[in-house]
Amino acid sequence: MTGARDVRTDPHARTTLDKAADENFPVAPFFLPRAWRGDLMAVYGFARLVDDIGDGDLAPGGADARHLGVGPDRADDRLAMLDAFEADLHRVFDADGDGPRHPLLRALRPTVCRHGLTPQPFLGLVEANRQDQLVRRYETYDDLVAYCELSANPVGRLVLGITGTASPERIRRSDAVCTALQIVEHLQDVAEDLGRDRIYLPMEDMKRFHVTEADLAAPSGGASVRALVAFEAERALRLLNEGTPLVGSVHGRLKLLLAGFVAGGRAALHAVAAAGHDVLPGPPKPTKPVLLREVGAVLRTAHREG
Repeated sequence: MTGARDVRTDPHARTTLDKAADENFPVAPFFLPRAWRGDLMAVYGFARLVDDIGDGDLAPGGADARHLGVGPDRADDRLAMLDAFEADLHRVFDADGDGPRHPLLRALRPTVCRHGLTPQPFLGLVEANRQDQLVRRYETYDDLVAYCELSANPVGRLVLGITGTASPERIRRSDAVCTALQIVEHLQDVAEDLGRDRIYLPMEDMKRFHVTEADLAAPSGGASVRALVAFEAERALRLLNEGTPLVGSVHGRLKLLLAGFVAGGRAALHAVAAAGHDVLPGPPKPTKPVLLREVGAVLRTAHREG
């Protein structure tokens, strides 16, 4: 229980966890068993913190750097912070050591032990953020999908691990859903990502639709930008459809949780379409009624396929 107590008392850790409310999908909804909620939030805390390090979005004051043993002169060096974070992650899995230093990683340790989780999915998320510091553009869709294998798919695999439902087929379906959710997020955040000098729209597709980087920097999207976004949105929808049978393969509250993940992606795509696929003024966000409607639709589809 020490890790959970550290998270409750550390204001920076609490701020990181509070970001769960802004996600497209429910992270640890109330209807899940309490133990699952705690474990899912522990994984979310890890994933959110490593993303914040990679994006330079850490809370001011340098508390995270101090926790990780990074001096103030290197606290703004994202690669150095990621290296220190990875070193602290390895302490989570070292049964003979003193344990990790960061409160969010201390909170993760009981979850890892309880479910026998392996380092690979966590290391993938770290590597994705390391890649973000080194790769700013993706030439092909396949290149982008390979990035999503590091940045998104590990999260779904961890959910299956925590709930004890992993199988090769479920992992395949989960990967499709997670890659789709990552692509949807990239579509919502085109302007924000460009502000970080990152573009997650494949360069080959930009050329095909005659979209330049200057077009993406405009206050609103022209016809070519909107056509490109619509094209990528359709790809994401196909992936969601491919992954939807995952929902019908499980039972009880987990079915509702996974339906929420798929529905979150569908609702976000509806929001993008409702904005005329013009994502440049700001991220189109789904409304709660649309999200609930999509949850119902996903559950009905899962019932028919089951």
